[in-house]
Amino acid sequence: MKAIIIGGVAAGMSAASKIKRMSPDAQVRVYEKGGFLSYGACGLPYYISGENQDYRALIARTPEQAQKLGIEPFLHHEVVKVSPQSKTVVVRDLQTNREFTDSYDRLLIATGCRAVLPPLPGMDSAGVFLIKTMEDGLLLRKVVENQQVRRCVIMGGGYIGIEMAEALLHLGKEVTVIERENRILTPFEPEFSQLARKELEDNGAQVKTGESVIQIKEMGTHRELQTDKGSYPADLILVCAGVLPATDFLADTGIRMAKNGAIVVDREMRTSLPHVYAAGDCAVAYNRMMEESFFLPFGTVANKCGRLAGGNMLGRHDKFIGALGTTAIKVCGIEMARTGMSETDARYLGLDYRTKVVHTHDHPAYYPGRSELMIKLIYEKGTLRLLGAAAAGAAGAVLRGDMFAIAIHSGMTTAELGMVDLAYAPPFAGVWDAVHIAANAAK
Repeated sequence: MKAIIIGGVAAGMSAASKIKRMSPDAQVRVYEKGGFLSYGACGLPYYISGENQDYRALIARTPEQAQKLGIEPFLHHEVVKVSPQSKTVVVRDLQTNREFTDSYDRLLIATGCRAVLPPLPGMDSAGVFLIKTMEDGLLLRKVVENQQVRRCVIMGGGYIGIEMAEALLHLGKEVTVIERENRILTPFEPEFSQLARKELEDNGAQVKTGESVIQIKEMGTHRELQTDKGSYPADLILVCAGVLPATDFLADTGIRMAKNGAIVVDREMRTSLPHVYAAGDCAVAYNRMMEESFFLPFGTVANKCGRLAGGNMLGRHDKFIGALGTTAIKVCGIEMARTGMSETDARYLGLDYRTKVVHTHDHPAYYPGRSELMIKLIYEKGTLRLLGAAAAGAAGAVLRGDMFAIAIHSGMTTAELGMVDLAYAPPFAGVWDAVHIAANAAK
């Protein structure tokens, strides 16, 4: 069996590795547009901030290591056309501009996402940057090391925008975040968005919400970002305006796509085309709670779905059990996690739900270093089935978010969770853990 994989980062390399483990004789070719394989793009803000000094620590597998596994990696090679009828792809060598055709028995599309660059005047200015690929990160690290780059404006208050705000604050930069929605980090509940905003402002950032960028004006060696409410001088403008699936090259294949260009797959990662699979940020993924597929561009989902796709390309029929949209973020001195449904999701499904917000602590007062935790639970009235949860605090919030994810995944009620046998020791938790306290308050 000959497999071609388009994209060599999370989903693509997970699939390639799975195929070679299951079938060492299979031929696996990976075509990657960029210059790096299998790296953790989520670690780029911490490389740019200098908290990680070596970008090579982000690389899970080098081309040489892939070759030792029997995988054939081709860096700087872009697949520009797929012909499902002939089971061929057209590949362009980006270093020589030469094009050639390759054939497959099974094809996996794992091209991920591309960063959105809004079509506004001035977006081609020299001081405007994106942060999506390893190459973006390497360039931005060099730029921010320049002491003359002082005023940094970030377009977008989503995950990457807020992580980059923290990174630039860590470097001593003046940071302004512009978000067109009325709050930052909109996947979180409003209480948590407000908490994150306050933490950023307490650490010196300006956060402007409800403002839309109009243009970027160049004024000699200086530039200014203009919104519908004000102007912001900037030495560096970082565009974090979201992502879209990198699937434009499939337009003439007839493959089924969602409205945003994400490839529609079933729970076995099969597309509407025969012998063609898709996984990762270029495809939809099944949401376990909502019981339908959504665009969930998370590294965790990409790795799981890529692994499943690799096995299924060899004839297995493993189904993705579903994601919960579980995510976490560090915002200066606090950590935040969320999982399962939001209130918006519960309303969308017409559920009769209740919420409970509790303020408690990560461990008892008689052990030093205690910090406050804020937890919000969304649960079904009557049954008490846990639907969604979020947690925030200086320490221990994210791991408790994971505990809530396990409970939601398993269909537990707040009553059951409130009596689960969790570990107790003063350095870690009280005899009633914060998870217990929140669950028992949700009645």
